[in-house]
Amino acid sequence: VQLQASGGGLVQAGGSLRLSCAASGGTFSWYGLGWFRQAPGKEREIVAAVSRSGSSTYYMDSVKGRFTISRDNAKDTVYLQMNSLKPEDTAVYYCARGATALVATTTTGYNYWGQGTQVTVSS
Repeated sequence: VQLQASGGGLVQAGGSLRLSCAASGGTFSWYGLGWFRQAPGKEREIVAAVSRSGSSTYYMDSVKGRFTISRDNAKDTVYLQMNSLKPEDTAVYYCARGATALVATTTTGYNYWGQGTQVTVSS
């Protein structure tokens, strides 16, 4: 399974970005999916996750109401719409495929990872 993340970039505070993660080489639609981020000197943290069906989602507290995770199983793609971006959202963002169909909120719940895409929010 290969995951290819894209959509990162440089944006001013208050702006928006939409990250995409396309999967290939495996069964995408059977599993939960997640977006993580890692800032320099910090641990990788869960940003958002979605279940196999899309009916269950999870968001870290600091992005609730600003970020939206969604998936298109027909396209083997998961998205992260990020609005009202803040400088503290600056990080490398990673998509990941879960080990089960459920929402997982820790790195141990994922067994395939994309390469990461840089998001930089200027103040």
